[in-house]
Amino acid sequence: MAKFVPDVKTQRWIVIAPVRSDRPDENGVAVKPACPFCQGNENLTPPEVYRIGGEGEWNKPGWKIRVVPNKFPITDIHEVIIHSPDHKKDIEDFDIDYVEMLLKVYRSRFQTHLNDGQVMIFSNHGEHAGASLSHPHSQLVVIPKQINLDALVREPVQNIIDDNNFFVTYCPDFSQWPYEVWIAPKKEGTIFSDVTDEEVKDMAVILQRALKRLGVKYREPATKKIHGALPFAYNFYIHHAKNWFIRIIPRLIHRAGFELGTGLSVNVVDPATSAKELKEIEI
Repeated sequence: MAKFVPDVKTQRWIVIAPVRSDRPDENGVAVKPACPFCQGNENLTPPEVYRIGGEGEWNKPGWKIRVVPNKFPITDIHEVIIHSPDHKKDIEDFDIDYVEMLLKVYRSRFQTHLNDGQVMIFSNHGEHAGASLSHPHSQLVVIPKQINLDALVREPVQNIIDDNNFFVTYCPDFSQWPYEVWIAPKKEGTIFSDVTDEEVKDMAVILQRALKRLGVKYREPATKKIHGALPFAYNFYIHHAKNWFIRIIPRLIHRAGFELGTGLSVNVVDPATSAKELKEIEI
C-alpha cells in the first residue's frame, strides 16, 4: 500500500513507496537479464489487464501493445503500458498509425480509471529520465482525489512551433527546462479521456513530430555543449485534470543545489529561442 504523507505547512505531499527500491535496473549491468517487456517473456510480468493487436492468447506472444500491473508500484493503482514487442523502437520511430493506436490505449486506460482517482499517464525515455528498463513503455498511476497535486496548469500559448486542426505545440514562457515543449488541444475545458478518434489522429502526428524535432536538436553541436555526453532522454506526461496538455521535458541538464534549495528553476535557453530553433527543423 502506498503511504501519502502531507507537509502541513505547504500542503504538499510525498509518497512513501519502499517497494520501488526492489525494481530491476538494467542500467550499468554487464550481463543484462531477460527483458520482462519483450515478447516471449510474458511470464515475467503480472497477468495483463489489457492487450491490443495480434492473434495470441492472453499472457502469450502475439500482442502489439500490452498493459500489465506494475510489480513495484508507486500508488495502489499503477500500470505499465508496453509500447510494442520491439525492444528499441519508440513513438518517434513507429508508423503514424501505430502511434495513433498507442494513444487510443492511453485513452482507454484513462477512461477505465477515471472514477478511481486522479489519473496521470507518463513516460520516462532513457536512463537519465529515470527509466530502469530500456524497453519503451509508459506508466499510468492513480492518485486519491483527496491528495493535493502540486502540478502545473496549462500555460498560455506562446512561442508556437507547430499546429494542426486540433492541437498546438509551443514553448511556454514559463518553461523550466531547455527546449521544453507543450502540446495543448485547441478545445478548452476538456480532460484527456474526452479526446475523439479524429483528434487522436492529429495528436499522433503532432506528438511524433515534436519528439523527432527534439531528437534532431539533441544531436546538434550547440546542444551538445549543454548536455555534454548524456544520451538522449526525455519525460512526458499527460495532465490529469481539465484543460489537459502533454508536457515534454528533454533531460539535457541536471538540477543542482540552487534549484533544490530555492525551488527556482534555471532555464539556460530562452523559450522563444527554443521555439524558433525547433520550428526551423524540417521533419
